[in-house]
Amino acid sequence: MMKYSVLKKTIFFTLFTLSIQISFAQNLLLSKEAKASVLTCVTSNEIYALFGHTAIRITDTINGIDVVYNYGAFDFSTSNFALKFVKGNLQYFAVANSYADFIANYTYEKRAVYEQVLNISAAQKQRLFDNLNQSLQLENREYIYKFIDQNCTSMAVDVINRSLNQKVIVKKGDTDKSYRTILYPYFDHHFYEQLGTSILFGTKTDQLGTTIFLPFELQKSLNQIKLNQLPIVKENKTVLEFEPEPNSSWWNNPYTYLLFLGLIVIVNKSSIDAIYLTIMAVLGLTFTLLGMYSTHLELANNYNILLFNPSLIALLYCAKANNKKGIKYLLWFNLMALASYTLIVINKAHLWIVAPLIITNGLILVRRFWNKQR
Repeated sequence: MMKYSVLKKTIFFTLFTLSIQISFAQNLLLSKEAKASVLTCVTSNEIYALFGHTAIRITDTINGIDVVYNYGAFDFSTSNFALKFVKGNLQYFAVANSYADFIANYTYEKRAVYEQVLNISAAQKQRLFDNLNQSLQLENREYIYKFIDQNCTSMAVDVINRSLNQKVIVKKGDTDKSYRTILYPYFDHHFYEQLGTSILFGTKTDQLGTTIFLPFELQKSLNQIKLNQLPIVKENKTVLEFEPEPNSSWWNNPYTYLLFLGLIVIVNKSSIDAIYLTIMAVLGLTFTLLGMYSTHLELANNYNILLFNPSLIALLYCAKANNKKGIKYLLWFNLMALASYTLIVINKAHLWIVAPLIITNGLILVRRFWNKQR
């Protein structure tokens, strides 16, 4: 998912070459021995691989074909790469690799790969093969990436459904959970990535996760889907298997987070409190600008600015100028914003992770500005 999280997800997938375009031309007919599979690749500790990866494999021993199609590649050399990524208009595209190269890469990364052979007709395999090859063509290959709606998994779901001429691949299970809740288990041992997405993502991720957008969601759903009253998965295979490597970072955990906030509260120095509130305000202003600038819907309507309140800058200014009236209004505004924010997140998945910030903000506001308003 977050790729977010997607920045380097397909770094090893290079731009498709002319030879690939020629070898897999649209008029190539698959034999009766052809197979179509969905490949699910597990997560890793790299940020680009926190949510795993989905690919589609087409095999035809008669025609000497064994190719893997992937969505979600991009070119780091794109001009204004960072701005386009943040804006949400960075062009992503489909690529194809030989199965051998694909597996060699995941073997090198020590990431498990699972294969689900699809139980679909020869005509449906041909349409899937043709549609996948069409996605490699220059006029079709580019698309705008969206964390939930258009990623390596959702694009694979779309091309399979289009090839079946019906919406067969739909989500099975967890449709009563929000996208934010579904994402959280993927951040085990990656606390600060979890904190970052918690405060960056707005209301869209609080919607019910009714669509497939993560690789393991697709894998799980495929095993429960039937096509023409038969399981759509003919066979489940384990292609690669490795023991997961735990994240050994000493600092990427909630203990350093709580220690940092605890020290701010315990030290109780006005200069440190001012720096802390300034950082909170600047982050809130950043979230506001991102919500307006970016087309990523996950960043829009970010109620976390009630916690990371830009008006804290004005409050600090009023305190320095000894403007008691300004302090009073801004203090109460921020306290009410904190109360409103608490009510909003009280039933959200990220309550526990922002609760220490709510408490820290409240304590600092009261101890620094309560007496100054009088």
